Amino acid sequence: MPRMSVNGVELYYEDSGSGFPVVFCHEFAGDYRAWEPQVRAFGRLYRCITYSQRGFPPSSVPSDPDHYSQDLLIDDLHGLVTQLGIQKAHFVGFSMGGSVVLNFALRYPQLCRGVVVAGTGAGSTDRARFDQNIDEVVDLIRTAGMRTFADTYAEGPTRQPFKRKDPYGWSVFREQLAAHAADGQAFSMQRVMLRRPTIFSLEDELRKLRVPTLIAIGDEDEPCVDVAVFLKRVLPSAGLLVLPQSGHTINLEEPAVFNSAVLEFLRLVQDERWSSRSVVTTSMLPVGAPS
Repeated sequence: MPRMSVNGVELYYEDSGSGFPVVFCHEFAGDYRAWEPQVRAFGRLYRCITYSQRGFPPSSVPSDPDHYSQDLLIDDLHGLVTQLGIQKAHFVGFSMGGSVVLNFALRYPQLCRGVVVAGTGAGSTDRARFDQNIDEVVDLIRTAGMRTFADTYAEGPTRQPFKRKDPYGWSVFREQLAAHAADGQAFSMQRVMLRRPTIFSLEDELRKLRVPTLIAIGDEDEPCVDVAVFLKRVLPSAGLLVLPQSGHTINLEEPAVFNSAVLEFLRLVQDERWSSRSVVTTSMLPVGAPS
């Protein structure tokens, strides 16, 4: 099993395919396996790197809560690509991993050829409810264990479209989640997700980012919809992909649509045909335009 010592932890990673590198960064309820439909499709054209973040087996699961933060996850990602000798790559992040990739691009834009930010931004709206949810989830993990947590978490409202469309794929997702580590899940919620800056608070930095970016969202992923629209408005090189009647786990729920759109985005970026625009801060109609 390939492992790499990075930033005080051992990261498990898989490196397959050949061509320009694409690095995938998973969500809170996933791990390196969550990108299997993408690796199968993208590996025909690209070098694909997937990994489990700290706290997610088979990577290290630190028992000290101080060893978890979004900044540490960004440093881990930087260490991974540096040791792999990658000078520039596409980065694809989902949910918690999407926030990591977006902030990675703000910190290391020179390493990013293109960025995909999917299902990202929970906690940026309805903050009080988000904080309460984290408290409830951590309590469930600590008192009832990972099996009960996974069974409950997988039934959440933004996972229901996945269950409805692909009950087998959803059950695999649930079983993989149940095998995660309690410390890793709890500390990732308390120290990464609860303490990371909201997407809205990054507006000034985002307006300066020139890395080509695809934002992807399911229209039934309610905690992230407003954030996706905000990102489209403030990122000069952003495009917005909305999957109809889809929930949070869009890369697994609708892999054919997701893969097709992301592969087309990467092709346009590679061919330097993904456009940028001026970000308008106030809405104004051109002279003579109908109202």
